Amino acid sequence: MAERQQRAAVLGRPVTHSLSPLLHRAAYAALGLTDWSYDALDVGPADLPVLLAGLGEEWRGFSVTMPCKQAAVEVADAVEPLPRLLGAANTLVRTADGWRAENTDVTGVGMALQLAGVGHVGHAAILGAGGTAAAAAVALASLGAQQVDVVVREPARAGEVLRVLDALGVDARVLPLAGAEVGAPVVVSTVPVGGQPAVAGVAWRAGQTVLDVLYAPWPTPLAERVTAAGGTVVSGLEVLFWQATVQVELMTGQPAPIGPMRAALDAR
Repeated sequence: MAERQQRAAVLGRPVTHSLSPLLHRAAYAALGLTDWSYDALDVGPADLPVLLAGLGEEWRGFSVTMPCKQAAVEVADAVEPLPRLLGAANTLVRTADGWRAENTDVTGVGMALQLAGVGHVGHAAILGAGGTAAAAAVALASLGAQQVDVVVREPARAGEVLRVLDALGVDARVLPLAGAEVGAPVVVSTVPVGGQPAVAGVAWRAGQTVLDVLYAPWPTPLAERVTAAGGTVVSGLEVLFWQATVQVELMTGQPAPIGPMRAALDAR
């Protein structure tokens, strides 16, 4: 009897640049899951309820990217505590009771920082205030952060990140990006491509570790400026990689094959 096809995909708009298919397909190959496939679907937030309602049982899970992370929480049948706190999910997993919302971005950010040598941080900064910034807040808190500066172009937009930090018991202050002095030793930038000129213009210092969640095109203007100042830059590829390993385990129920997934990413 032929094996029943199992399907998964990344959802978002745009998704053509996503490397999630590369990572998940490499994992399936290494695990011998010849009946699993992974695609990229161009989907907006308003499309998500209709899409999920019409899917067959062969669909096992989704990686969720912008701008669908908040919508994923709203349409899920069950929401884990972490995405509930963040108000954003980057993973949907099929269960017997429907779709469960998860968030693996926090693991991705945390692992990327730890592998860059950040074992503990007291004072940190986050550039930007979207869903990924909220995930970065949890990751920094888990590394011991007691004070986090939220640096944004429009301070009024920092509400969600401040809410998360307050829930975690972390002191926070908001700094306007224009003219900001980012003195924290550890910084996570969640600023999109369009905001790169502004964050690159900050007076970066030697000794700072800056995680830029972007990974294409690389190096970003921010990465170049931090490196020139003598700082350490961590690419968003690390976040993508480690959050994907957790997604593979959630969707397939098997341990992620770290080596083959890393080899696929390095070859790319």
